[in-house]
Amino acid sequence: MDNEVKKILLVDDNATNLTAGKAILKEMYKVYPAPSAEIMFDLLENIIPDLILLDIEMPDKNGYEAIKELKADARWKDIPVIFVTARSDEGSELEGLSLGAIDYVTKPFSAPLLLKRIENHLFIESQRKQLIDFNENLEEKVSQKTAQVTNLQNAVLSTVADLVEFRDGVTGGHVVRTQKYLKLLLAQMVEDGIYADEIEDWNLEYMLQSAQLHDVGKIAISDLILNKPGALSDEEFDSMKTHTSIGVEAIRKIENNTEEHSFLKHARLIAGAHHEKWDGSGYPAGRSGTDIPLEGRLMAIADVYDALISSRPYKRPFSTEDARKIIIEGSGTHFDPALVEVFVKVADQFDKIVKGCYY
Repeated sequence: MDNEVKKILLVDDNATNLTAGKAILKEMYKVYPAPSAEIMFDLLENIIPDLILLDIEMPDKNGYEAIKELKADARWKDIPVIFVTARSDEGSELEGLSLGAIDYVTKPFSAPLLLKRIENHLFIESQRKQLIDFNENLEEKVSQKTAQVTNLQNAVLSTVADLVEFRDGVTGGHVVRTQKYLKLLLAQMVEDGIYADEIEDWNLEYMLQSAQLHDVGKIAISDLILNKPGALSDEEFDSMKTHTSIGVEAIRKIENNTEEHSFLKHARLIAGAHHEKWDGSGYPAGRSGTDIPLEGRLMAIADVYDALISSRPYKRPFSTEDARKIIIEGSGTHFDPALVEVFVKVADQFDKIVKGCYY
């Protein structure tokens, strides 16, 4: 929050409530008491508060009628309103929230709790206003802001990916290498016109960023399974397989709370499909062929290749030559044959990535 003292309009027809409310709030906020909705609207002609605390049961014009009028006026519709009322039934609370209130506090209330709710809502409102200001200036600063957003997205994704790798310690560098593999595959696909119609509308930079989240679901997998020094039991492997669906659900929750979904869509498809196999024997859904999202089919090659060349508690690393052979032999069973052909063209560069990361 900025250093400016926030203004709160306190509306209640009870003089005792107004006095008590002002006493609670005045140490932190500039408080404007109003004993009726009519006086509230008179005050609004001269000040725009940061938040309104509004009683419901008032003479002449009750709180429900007042908030309807507030939300119908462009000057005041965005002022956050919290109902503070003696009405404690579920129906009243639901009606208040349906009319546009951001919160509903019943009397008698805890002063510290009310202050914390106000603080939280003012912080959210401050962030919302910053976002609006950002959007209003976006057109003239599109290049600069786009770069900032991209860097922020990548930083968030990298941080989350680092958390996954920190827990799954044996796969250090896996995320960075798989991104580089994917970049090679995509560049060759563009050059050869492979799946051109499908990737035409992709933002390739976003797609590469999103690949960092392919194993995000491993955050929910037990350390005992992630770092087991040996082959997993059937039960443990079933648990490990859930990291795909867990990852999808985690990314979907982020999508539901954001407006920009393009890179998250790639991330969700990769997280959910990178263990599917071309012949339908993979998991979690047993998809086959082109029913597997292209993002997942691409990551399958990058992910398996890197797993092969990496050291694990239960195996030694394969040579890049052997890893290349296994990918090629998996064409038509594990992997998309068209993508394996692309892989063959860039396999030497995969080898260089491995050696560059290790040495």
